[in-house]
Amino acid sequence: MRISIRTRVLAVATALLAARSAAAPVLRSGVKDGVVLVELNRPQARNSLSEPMLQALSDTFAEIAANKRVRAVVLAANGPAFCAGHDLKEITQRRRDADGGRAYVQGLMDRCSAMMQAIHRMPQPVIAAVEGAASAAGCQLVASRDLAIASKTAKFATPGVHIGLFCSTPMVALSRNVTPKHAMEMLLTGDLVSAEEACRIGLINRVVAPGTERDEATKLARRLAAKSSLIVKLGKEAFYRQLDMSLPEAYRFASQVMVENMMVRDAEEGISAFVEKRPPTWEDR
Repeated sequence: MRISIRTRVLAVATALLAARSAAAPVLRSGVKDGVVLVELNRPQARNSLSEPMLQALSDTFAEIAANKRVRAVVLAANGPAFCAGHDLKEITQRRRDADGGRAYVQGLMDRCSAMMQAIHRMPQPVIAAVEGAASAAGCQLVASRDLAIASKTAKFATPGVHIGLFCSTPMVALSRNVTPKHAMEMLLTGDLVSAEEACRIGLINRVVAPGTERDEATKLARRLAAKSSLIVKLGKEAFYRQLDMSLPEAYRFASQVMVENMMVRDAEEGISAFVEKRPPTWEDR
């Protein structure tokens, strides 16, 4: 059978594209004016959370957290999808393991959960800039961010129920962002939720015109970067700690935080600047 020149050209082009994708970094990042842009870079796999992607995210977040020059973070994605969740092809391949893949999946879920929780522990605010679909662990990734801005064309879903795999770990972050009934509806139906609906139920902060979500997230990040990094760190840590406390416990804890906050140099400077009607000069201490 003779193979046409066109077929051969397509085959070569496909092979070259695959090789190029394999060689490309799964994560890209850059910093400007104290704001780091972190970009998921597996467009050919809808930015699914492969093992290398999870490792890259974990390493990058750890580096950012330790970098005092970084004051805010924007997480975006390259390609038509924000993140399709876990790489099911990777998981399926481990079905051939002696234990059916149990140990592998347990390790994968543990690493993913640790990465999601690391976002809350980062001293810097982290903003998701969402374009395209964020599904399963991709929706979890959005819910785990401190803030989120989405394009009008963005969609959100926890669709595991469609394939016999309830989105249990995404459920943790989702149920801490939206009301229980809205979370349960997303988890039980697996339906795609529009950006407008996601904003209405509290999954994201705002909806913007298609193609502007990254710029809008960066603008917001720069506004946050202009604040005292010490005060932002204190406030972010206190916010997440008090969520699981009873009301009396939360008030006792928050009162202690306020006292400690009041004693730091930047609080003294900020209050003086307000009284004197001038811009504050932060020392981040």
